[in-house]
Amino acid sequence: MAVAQVATASADFENKSTTSSDADSVPTREKWSRRFDFIMSGIGYAVGVGNIWRFPYLCMRNGGGAFLIPYFFFLFTCAIPLYFMELAIGQYSASSPMTAWRICPLFKGLGYAMILVSGILCIYYNVILTWVLFYLAMSFGTEVPWGGCGNWWNTECCLAAGESRNATLLGPSGTNSTGNMLNYLPFSQSNTSSGQGLVMVTNVTVDLASNISYIEDSIFCNKSTSPTEEYWQSAVLGMSSGIDNLGTVKWELLICLILAWALTFVCLCKGVKSSGLIVYVTATTPYIFLTILLIRGATLEGSLEGVKYYLTPDFSKLAEFRVWCEACLQVFYSLGPAWGGLITMASYNEFNNNIMRDSLLIPMINCGTSFYGGFVIFSVMGYMAKVAGLRVDEVVKQGPGLAFVVYPEAIAQLPISPLWAILFFLMLLTLGLDSQFVTLETLTSSFIDEFPRILRKRRTLFTLAVCVVEFLLGLACITNGGIYVFQFMDWYCAAVAVVIIALLECLIVAYVYGADRLSDDVASMVGRKPFILWRICWRFVTPGLLMMILGFSLFSYKPPSYGDYRFPDWIEPLGWFIATIPLIPIPVVMVWRIAFAAQGNIWQRIRFLLKPSADWGPSPSEKPASRKIETNGVTVAYDLANGDTPKDMQEENHQV
Repeated sequence: MAVAQVATASADFENKSTTSSDADSVPTREKWSRRFDFIMSGIGYAVGVGNIWRFPYLCMRNGGGAFLIPYFFFLFTCAIPLYFMELAIGQYSASSPMTAWRICPLFKGLGYAMILVSGILCIYYNVILTWVLFYLAMSFGTEVPWGGCGNWWNTECCLAAGESRNATLLGPSGTNSTGNMLNYLPFSQSNTSSGQGLVMVTNVTVDLASNISYIEDSIFCNKSTSPTEEYWQSAVLGMSSGIDNLGTVKWELLICLILAWALTFVCLCKGVKSSGLIVYVTATTPYIFLTILLIRGATLEGSLEGVKYYLTPDFSKLAEFRVWCEACLQVFYSLGPAWGGLITMASYNEFNNNIMRDSLLIPMINCGTSFYGGFVIFSVMGYMAKVAGLRVDEVVKQGPGLAFVVYPEAIAQLPISPLWAILFFLMLLTLGLDSQFVTLETLTSSFIDEFPRILRKRRTLFTLAVCVVEFLLGLACITNGGIYVFQFMDWYCAAVAVVIIALLECLIVAYVYGADRLSDDVASMVGRKPFILWRICWRFVTPGLLMMILGFSLFSYKPPSYGDYRFPDWIEPLGWFIATIPLIPIPVVMVWRIAFAAQGNIWQRIRFLLKPSADWGPSPSEKPASRKIETNGVTVAYDLANGDTPKDMQEENHQV
């Protein structure tokens, strides 16, 4: 059969659920109420908790100020080109990830893959907000509850900063010496030397005649623990012995998880009409809280030393390949390409929105926030190091350990500690909500766009149903063994899959759809073609860097762990199986599309499915009638209503 016949039959298959009469009954797709809504949502999506608990630590570990060199290099060669590409696809098609892959129907499975990784992220990202809400609620008191020992969750090994206690140190041979004083230093890894244990003496009887001390009551401790660590592990998490012992759901966390999902639903129940207003609060207030905390941190003794440790460049680190790879990974995950969120947000733009400006503005604000947040963290870490008599790198942690152990301990030592705790956790809450909004909107809008006649009129009900399902899937993360489930999901569920999705997306758009054709689409929207360097990055530089990220991620893989806990052996094969789940739709949908593409041999079907479908691009009502486009310094008017593109007009003029 001729390719044209295959095309006609496949187009009928592609659009069989969208007749003209059906289209009339489908409600109009939403748009941002104001153009600035998109910028605020983009900032809120990019700026998350990782800017506070990940970037400063990487900067300190990888050469201080010197780390900014590879960071900004990969920002402009890898992250921003991908960011620009996804904004262009979303705005031009006015559709979310699943529907946007009409750009290349053979690879529509990539849209499903984006939805899966976003759905998984929604589950455990709201668990972080659950912990934040718990700490925020507990901060409303005269004192923060994690500031000292003597509570029901504390053990005999708990020592607050500055406390001392009599102890007997047992040597490997069983001999002992009495009268040692144990002084707690915050965040010290161990209070004993290798091979020794520490006996905390609680009751001693002394025989004055024989000068012998009898230990009547004691407990063995490998090391002392801080009140904040015990509060996190026992009061908040109720940690079990491991992932194979999940225990029961913590009712306090259950209430906070319900509240977290209720907040998410209320803000998204009307789509971008409601979230577009909320982001003006959630995207701006973190900067107010950050500034207040920075001013307070700058007044603390030792804060300057912490900032120096953060910024002092060590250019010798630039010779390490690991430093460059970690910079590339950080900037890639920070901006969030390949998750589907960028396509979703851009799809609500007006057709002529200036995405060239936005694709530079939002990433630069995101990077500036990461850098600014480092001052907030390290000013306080310098103070902690000064109090403990340690180096700054000995008190700094990354991830949840920084947000829920290290920084809260610093807050506990400040006057009016509840005030600073409230500000800090409000900042984390507003940082996290924005990212959660966009991630969930990606999930819901994709299905609504795919089945508009059924779901668009029922957006609120469908959003509620998705929130309930995601809530139920997250219950395992708030059990006694929930922190292990959280760590397992974060370790495997998105790391490799997202890089592979981004790599395939870049290759398909650059080589199958065409980088030049995408440039023409951008020109039809903003009035001028992107600079040639964008196309060079799309074709060569960005795919090469993504391959480097993928290789580094696989080469540097380590089995999952949480602190001193090592996961059982069966976790690794299960983890790699789950890591591949988001990728399964790519070959499955490909085979399904080829099998049902209508008649013709397999190569005809594949060749047709590599072309954009008939309904790819903006609807006639969204595309402006004409557009003046600047090319090589010459401004030409194009009749877009008749389907003319810059490339079409150039070919026509050449023939004339």
